Amino acid sequence: MATKKKFYVVWEGRTPGVYSSWDTCKKNIDGFAAAKYKSFTSRSEADSAFKNHYSNHISTFSKSTKKALKISHPPSHNPIRDSISVDAACSGNPGKMEYQGVDTTTKTQLFLMGPYTQGTNNIGEFLAIVHALAYLKKCELPNKIIYSDSQIAIGWVKKKKCGTKLAESSKNTILFELIDRAEGWLKNNSYSNAILKWETKVWGENPADFGRK
Repeated sequence: MATKKKFYVVWEGRTPGVYSSWDTCKKNIDGFAAAKYKSFTSRSEADSAFKNHYSNHISTFSKSTKKALKISHPPSHNPIRDSISVDAACSGNPGKMEYQGVDTTTKTQLFLMGPYTQGTNNIGEFLAIVHALAYLKKCELPNKIIYSDSQIAIGWVKKKKCGTKLAESSKNTILFELIDRAEGWLKNNSYSNAILKWETKVWGENPADFGRK
């Protein structure tokens, strides 16, 4: 019986991505202390998993794999430095909102948008992630990772829909136009960049944090 083809997702390794052979995957994880990887039976499943945080797929591991993961990859693993971090700041809820994206390692600002009136932090996080995706697509960087500390916004991006309950008004018309554009971009563009949760409790503040707490 022929061996079924497998595809390997490397969330954290020398070069994160989706690989069609174990040998290539192994080269990216051997000796990498915080490697996060898993095999899938189809390319589409692997591509979809790569866009999510690795922890979303831990529940599908066998008991032995879970045990190995717990031993090999403690919660103190480091973030991938070759990445973009995004964050939003909002004075009030709703209130004056802005967002930015920075290089995770150098904290060099890559974009800054706002302030916009009558916004929310989650809207800002959503717009920041989509802005980062569009930025990386324009720069032809399909494998660069995006970090956000908002699990809610990450979920909205996956659904290609901003799930805010904020009502549109004359004060935030421009903001809702941006939301429509972001949703349109997600529906009309594909991307392979992984969007991962910034683990604030382990790593400290997101590099893109505005420092206004």
